[in-house]
Amino acid sequence: MDQRAGAEHYAEIAAAYDGHWVYGAEYVPWMSARIAEALDLSATDRIADIGGGTGLFAREVARIVRPERPILCVDPSEAMLRQIPAPDRSGSPLSESLTPVLASAEDIADARTVLPYPELDAVWLKESVHHVTDPGATLRGLAQRLAPQGRLLVVMLPATIQYPLFRAALDRFEELQPDPADIEAHLERAGLRTRLFHVEHELRIDRAKYLAMVRGRYMSLLSTFDDREIEEGIEEIRATHPEPVLVFPDRFAFVLGVREGGTR
Repeated sequence: MDQRAGAEHYAEIAAAYDGHWVYGAEYVPWMSARIAEALDLSATDRIADIGGGTGLFAREVARIVRPERPILCVDPSEAMLRQIPAPDRSGSPLSESLTPVLASAEDIADARTVLPYPELDAVWLKESVHHVTDPGATLRGLAQRLAPQGRLLVVMLPATIQYPLFRAALDRFEELQPDPADIEAHLERAGLRTRLFHVEHELRIDRAKYLAMVRGRYMSLLSTFDDREIEEGIEEIRATHPEPVLVFPDRFAFVLGVREGGTR
């Protein structure tokens, strides 16, 4: 998907985005905990979520880590960033735990956007690397924004998935999805020490809700299908998955890069 189409997609679904991603009460806490664990986050880290959208995962990471400085929630969609709650007057540290930054991954990589922190200790991109036009150049630029011993984590779906989607969507996903091994190679060429591993979570979701998510194009991939194709796809899902509750694995590749030098 090109950047313009991606921007239009997220502008359309921004208000309902969090609802699309909350498969169940345990999903966001589970994923956020895996991100915090993989990055070995501490309260003193200067942290950025690149492609963070509404801050859905960054908010939960903040609850886990209790950062001393706000997590930068970077996204090129103003509509998505508007969904981040404004700081309240409760006095709670978490009320000011996120700072929205209107920028793309490329803007950060090329230093076109000035960040509040001169260097970053921890950065993650969750399911956004496939929107990057030139992954090698962008990841290299992001690596250069890291402090010594800084960590860069790319969270992405593997090359094949077992989602209960219609066949044409699954086929298109395999055509478009980057290979995690290629992303690891980009990080290695950027001078980072890398590790590639996988995490998996079992999803259980009411079929009616999942079909509504498909109709709402909860995955950017689905925005490449028109309304007729989506409705035909939904009918295919109904026929293939008559069970009222869909159960399937959500498996993610975690590609971690660490910048050498310094000590933690």
